[in-house]
Amino acid sequence: MTQGSVPGATAQGPERVALVGGGFVADLYMASLATFRHVEVIGVHDRDAGRLAAFAAHWSLPRFETLAELLAAQPALVLNLTNPASHAGITRACLEAGCHVFSEKPMVTDMAEAVALHGLAREQGLQLGSAPSSVLGRAAQTLGKALRDGTAGVPRLVYAELDDGFIPQAPVETWRSASGAPWPYTDEFRTGCTLEHAGYYLGWLIAFFGPVAKVVTSTAETLPDKRGVKDAAPDLSVATLHFADGPVARLTCSIAAPHDHRLRVIGDAGVLEVAEAWDNAAPVRFRKRLRIRRRLLESPLARRITLNGPTHPMMPRQGAAAMNFALGPVEMLAAIAGGREARLAGDYALHLTEATLACAREGVHRMQTTCQRMEPMPWAL
Repeated sequence: MTQGSVPGATAQGPERVALVGGGFVADLYMASLATFRHVEVIGVHDRDAGRLAAFAAHWSLPRFETLAELLAAQPALVLNLTNPASHAGITRACLEAGCHVFSEKPMVTDMAEAVALHGLAREQGLQLGSAPSSVLGRAAQTLGKALRDGTAGVPRLVYAELDDGFIPQAPVETWRSASGAPWPYTDEFRTGCTLEHAGYYLGWLIAFFGPVAKVVTSTAETLPDKRGVKDAAPDLSVATLHFADGPVARLTCSIAAPHDHRLRVIGDAGVLEVAEAWDNAAPVRFRKRLRIRRRLLESPLARRITLNGPTHPMMPRQGAAAMNFALGPVEMLAAIAGGREARLAGDYALHLTEATLACAREGVHRMQTTCQRMEPMPWAL
């Protein structure tokens, strides 16, 4: 299914959104959704009655005591903000009830389930999209335009870092969201930093360069005791991504190395760089390659790349991120209303899921899915 071939808006209108899951990340979505006045959050469901009550009270939202009650309200879009282990079951129930779904990352943790849900969405004439939304943000879209304009020449190599610091020594028990939800460090350690974070830059790279053909991954557990979580996933992964029609990229994820979220695209004419994946307003800079006598170097003076005109609502820093988490859901609502496929849905979401799973698992992985390069946002042309 290509953009432009998706059924249009549902009868109840394109603005009604419901949330499943009122945990830590749901507060980030609510703050972001508030920047889009045309979106109405009609309510929230959480299987934990105490968490449901606290979240609904904090945001003055109606409560759905059961998932069935939420689905009966027929929202235009359901945001699946549950923990990753619950994503598949919740998404399936929503699709079977005739609801479009935008899922927190990773969309699912099993590729066979991803393929099945992708197929179910198509059979039902529905859209299934996946976070993260940062690829629709100003920083990513600015970098994408610089690549299309050939600012750095032909891109040959990408270095992407998603290192978060020595997290097990951080005071993770004290981290709370706006409505008081604890940061789910046990679940985070079990899911693993790669499944949780790789999508931030994978999404950008797939959007810019198209599908990945092969991923070669090495993983390790460098920190064997993470707050007593004995069944934790690897806390380090180093993946080399070979694109079907693009450069080679090296993506590193860890919760041991010092914080480093840089992205560098090395081209024939120089280097494009972004310092922070989790900041929609992060500057995009270009360093021209110079030959000075017998030396070859990138210019110490970087030129900032900018877009003309307004882009999207920006968010202040909330914890570790300055991202508008609603960019994906809002673009998906517009796509549903316009009868086209959302940028973060369909084949893109499926391919992003396969690439993410490949980055998290040791070995050589040849991709079975594919997708088209993403259309830039209208304000980034």
